[in-house]
Amino acid sequence: MNSPDVRQITDSRVLAAMSHPLRRRLMDVFKVHGPSTVGLLAERTDQAPANVSHHLKVLAAADLVAEAPELARDRRERWWRLVTRRLSWSNADFDADPASRAVADAATSLNLDRHVALARAWHAADEGTQATWNDAPFSTDHWLSLTPQELAELSREVVEVLGRWADREPPDDDADRRPVFVFVHGVPARP
Repeated sequence: MNSPDVRQITDSRVLAAMSHPLRRRLMDVFKVHGPSTVGLLAERTDQAPANVSHHLKVLAAADLVAEAPELARDRRERWWRLVTRRLSWSNADFDADPASRAVADAATSLNLDRHVALARAWHAADEGTQATWNDAPFSTDHWLSLTPQELAELSREVVEVLGRWADREPPDDDADRRPVFVFVHGVPARP
């Protein structure tokens, strides 16, 4: 997928930097809340500010986050933002080096763990919390018979639909909108 708003990762050091569970979570906080200070990130992740600062430095060294000095009200205040909202990688890009491939495999596994953990957390929420969303949360699965090219086409279509929803400017209608995590995997498998 080549798009100017998607960074294609081909450096295993960047992949390793973004795959740490807290750094992944910090990047998700940026996606949901936008630019933030260390203090805000610490509050939103229940981490110590020093720990958040350390992980921001690692993300910055990988060019995944950058300072946003234009948001500071004074010289002491430091704001941070994502460099690119969307990241992508292919494990095949790391096949030439066994160590890099191991990093890519671990990143893919950790990414899937994160996805499943977020879904599990919703299903473990109390009934009152779940009731406020009625039947809106969903899951679906389908068995399709596809060629690799057809699966790639389906991927582009699904990513396009989700991208439209992710990039839209929410209406100013005072509706109670909350972060919603959506993930999709389309993989060859055996039933």
